[in-house]
Formats: sequence, C-alpha cells, structure tokens
Amino acid sequence: MAECGMKALSVLEAARSRYESLQISDDVFGESGDDSSDNPFYSTSGDSNSDNCGLETGDDQRAGETGNCQNGGPPGSVSKTQAEEDGWSDTLQDITLAPYNETYGPTQRMPATATCMDFFQLFVPDNAIQNMLTQTNMYAKKYQERFGSDEGWQNVTVAEMKAFLGFVTSTSVHRCESVLSIWSSGFFSNRSIALKMSQARFEKILKYFHIVAFRSSHGSHGLYKIQPFLDSLQQSFGCSTFRPSQTQVLHEPLIDEDPVFITTCTERELRKRRKRKFSLWVRQCTSTGFICQIYVHLKEGQGPDGLATLKNKPQLHSMVAKQLCQNLSGRNSIIFTGPSITSLNLYQEFEKQDIYCCGLLSTKKSDCTGLPQSMLVNPESPQQRGQSRTMMRGNTSLISWYNKGHFRFLTNAYSPTKEGMIIKRKSGEIPCPLAVEAFAAHLSYICKYDDKYSKYFIFHKPNKTWQQVFWLTISIAINNAYILYKMSDAYHVKCYSRAQFGERLVRELLDLDDCSPTQ
Repeated sequence: MAECGMKALSVLEAARSRYESLQISDDVFGESGDDSSDNPFYSTSGDSNSDNCGLETGDDQRAGETGNCQNGGPPGSVSKTQAEEDGWSDTLQDITLAPYNETYGPTQRMPATATCMDFFQLFVPDNAIQNMLTQTNMYAKKYQERFGSDEGWQNVTVAEMKAFLGFVTSTSVHRCESVLSIWSSGFFSNRSIALKMSQARFEKILKYFHIVAFRSSHGSHGLYKIQPFLDSLQQSFGCSTFRPSQTQVLHEPLIDEDPVFITTCTERELRKRRKRKFSLWVRQCTSTGFICQIYVHLKEGQGPDGLATLKNKPQLHSMVAKQLCQNLSGRNSIIFTGPSITSLNLYQEFEKQDIYCCGLLSTKKSDCTGLPQSMLVNPESPQQRGQSRTMMRGNTSLISWYNKGHFRFLTNAYSPTKEGMIIKRKSGEIPCPLAVEAFAAHLSYICKYDDKYSKYFIFHKPNKTWQQVFWLTISIAINNAYILYKMSDAYHVKCYSRAQFGERLVRELLDLDDCSPTQ
C-alpha cells in the first residue's frame, strides 16, 4: 500500500512539474475555494459554466451527436480511402517545436509604492479619461441645442469623471445591480462614498456620458461610439504592459449576470437579460489569466471588419481566431481552442505562421472538413477508460480518447507518441496522450479563473450595447490591473485581495482621503 501511495504521489508531482507556471497565479484573486490546496490542474467535473472545460461528457453522450456519426460522419469528413490519399496514417512520429525563449510577465517594473490607480491607469490613462469628459461635454451641448437647454447641467470636470467611473465600478465590489442604490436607504446604500457627488449630478453625467459624441464619416459601424477606446485598450493589453506565456487560450469568458440573481429571477426575466447583442472573445494567458486581446462581435448590424455578415458559425469563429492571433506570428505560441474554433484548415494556416494549436473537437460544433470519418465514428466494441487511438497527417494528430465517453482532440503542438496522465480524486490515474493532459491542465485553470472573475463583473446594466461593452472591458482592465499588481513589488507591501483591490480603486477614483480598504 505504501509503495502504491508513493507511486501515485510521484506521478502527481511529475504532472505538476510540467505545469509549474500555472501555480504562480493559481490563487490570483487571493480568495481560494475549499479545493485550492488540492491538484488545481485535473478538475474534469462538469461544475464549471465554461463551454471549454470539463472532460466528463464525450461526443457519444451529447444529444444529437451520435446520429451524425452513425450516418457516415459529420459534414466535410472524408472516407478511409480519401483520408489515406490525403496523408492520414496510423504511423506516428515525434514532433518537436522550436524553443520558446521569451519570459512572461509585466514589461515594466512598478515601484513598491504604486497605488491601485497606478495599475488601472496602465490601461485607462488620464488622456482616455480626458477624452471621455470632452466627448461627454460635447454631446451634452449638442443635445441641448437640439432638444432645449438643461438648466441643471454644468460641464464635467476630470475629478467628476473619475468619480463617475468610481461609482459605477463600485457595483462590482458591492455587487449591487443599480448604481443608484448608493444613494438609497436600502441594503446597498453606501454613505461613505455617496457624499462625494449628489445623485442628481451623477444621473446628469450618466445621461450624457459618451466616448465618441458624433458619428464619423469614416466609421458608421455599430461600435463606432466606443471603437477608439477599444483600440487604446487593445494596445495596452498587448506587449506594452504584459508578455504572455507560450500557452494561451481562445474562448468566450464567463460574462453572465450575478449568479444570485440568476437563481432568483423568473424564467422570463432570465431570457430577457441574456439577450445580449454582442459576444466577446478573448486570447488569454493560461499561466496568469491575463487577457491579452479582446474581440467584440456584434450579433446584428455591421462590424468594423465585416465579420457580422458571416452567418456560418465555423467560418465566423475561424475569422475571430485569426483576429485574436494576428500578433503572434513567429513566436512559437501554443493556442488552446474549444470545439467551435478547432479545425484542420485553421490549424494548418496557423502552423505556417509558427502558431501551434491544441483543441477539443466536436462532431456537432466543429468544422470537420478533411478529417477521417473512421476517427469521428464511435466504435461498436466497448472501450476501456483511458484507451486512445491516434492518426497523423504531417505534424497534425487527431486523437480519439475514451473517458466515460469519446473525446476527440486535434493538435500540432504535442507529440502523439508522448503519454500523459489525468489524475482525479475519486478515479485515480487515467492514462491519456500528452495533448489531452495539457488541454485539461490549462483549460481547468482558465475555468477556475473565469469562475472567480465573474464575481467582480461590473453589475451596472445599461440598455445601449456600446455602454455594455464599455463597462465589460473596464471590468477586464481592472482584473488585468490586479494581475499586474499581484506580480509586482507593491503586492508584498499591502497584499490586497481582489475584493480589497477593487474597493481601494473605487476610493482612489473618488479621491477620498482615507483610501484604505474596508476590512
């Protein structure tokens, strides 16, 4: 028994050592759950809300997927003869990627005295705030010229614009849905910050708040009112502030409403609240959770790059992936993808740019063009847990792996001859190809990050799409700011949790004398 225990421990330690970088930010928000001391990598339960994590339900257990496979395979897949002609083979060979020599982390060293505001302003600097107040004042003037003067209006100052941002950001700290609750006498009232600005003044600024006051002749797409801010944010998320690790993931982060609200609202309210007119895709560092690039896709209307006209989902998701990875060429990055993005054509195109991929494949959601039907149809004979089969074409491997269901992976980033291990608390060790182990490790970390991230979403709910996008990207900027803070010398001075960091930032935006967070 002792020998078995030691063997299991050595296997676990070996698996951990392959993903040491993930431990740097495992408790990035400073508020671990009950399982934070256990293995953070191989949680394959279906508890997470993310579509990309969890390896519990295979293709044969998903409704509607078996029928597609049993009738000759999904659309675009090829017969055994055609697959052989295309170069697919059961003969496996090692692949080796060029070494990744870049170090990840902040690109500039912040002093130990840096404040929460200093980190936030790496992404939302003073000139961005100055532009907000300029455009807001311009819009207010034009609005009043057209619809009549507003006697209670005065031009916004820099201090007022920062306070306005602080008030709305406070909804992520106290998780109140209406920012106006600050001035109420109810549960979410906050007298300590309410005295900084009257409710009437806040509502005036909220009425006229704009990033771009007027439509430009050069841009009339649905995001034109926020595009300059998004462009600035994209630049700051890039290498100017942070270098990501070699491994990154493309996915839609968790941006649902307050979980407490979801469990208490009626079904009609829930349907109404979830009708967002946009989707958000990100490229995210799997070692820290830092979001390196964002892409906003409007579900209706015309976007700046014409992607809104694409109705074919695999084609749309492929174009989104290309947009998110356009700055990675030649860096030997490894990108993990979910079923909606994973495709042979995309992976081959990325490989030409020295971008390598590993993704979960779905016979229902993925573009299966060029993949062998024999690998996408579930075998009739019963499978043992951990059993796998692999076919190869060039450097690309198509893996079929069984774990209470059939899972399929496509990769050109991991050698098909190398074995890994999925380690579960109840089931013990489950053998698998190394690509499967890597996918489970990195995606489970990102799922944990997103679960915590959703707690600090700005809960203010405007009606206009551009304002929803704005506050969502502000939320991302604050989380990125906290990651930089956590990796800086300033963290060792104050050691703020994510909640304390958010509260401190609110008080600094409001310019309150006592900026220490409430304990």
